[in-house]
Amino acid sequence: MNLNIVLYNPEIPQNTGNIARTCVLTDSKLHLIKPLGFEISDKQVRRAGLDYWKDLELEIHESYEDFINKYGDKRIFLATTHGGTHFDEIAFEEGDFIMFGKESSGVPEDVHNRHTGLRVPMIKSSTRSLNLSNTAAIVAYEALRQMGFPNMK
Repeated sequence: MNLNIVLYNPEIPQNTGNIARTCVLTDSKLHLIKPLGFEISDKQVRRAGLDYWKDLELEIHESYEDFINKYGDKRIFLATTHGGTHFDEIAFEEGDFIMFGKESSGVPEDVHNRHTGLRVPMIKSSTRSLNLSNTAAIVAYEALRQMGFPNMK
């Protein structure tokens, strides 16, 4: 496994499906932290992930606390518009965790403060941020590029 992609309370099934597909194609594990804004069985999630779900390494956590109890000793980065470091300035390592907050509001302040924040630079505009699945792909592929695209053709 190359990376761990973590979605904190994801709300939009299509984003989760797209990220799941990216995880399968990059040999990354997907972690979902409840509550989820949809059921994993929802058509939209499955449609976005196409037929990749059978190949997805997926772990569902009942809460953020459960996730931290299991993985709190690992390197966990938080992708956020408030991150102080550009994503390409992080020296990623195999097995790192990259967390993304819920689409509408990110993560609570106490979660935000526990992790190193990274961001994808954007021009200042009236929009809040890039689409979640696009951001996850951008950051994941930079991390994989730094690692020499392990096990990838």
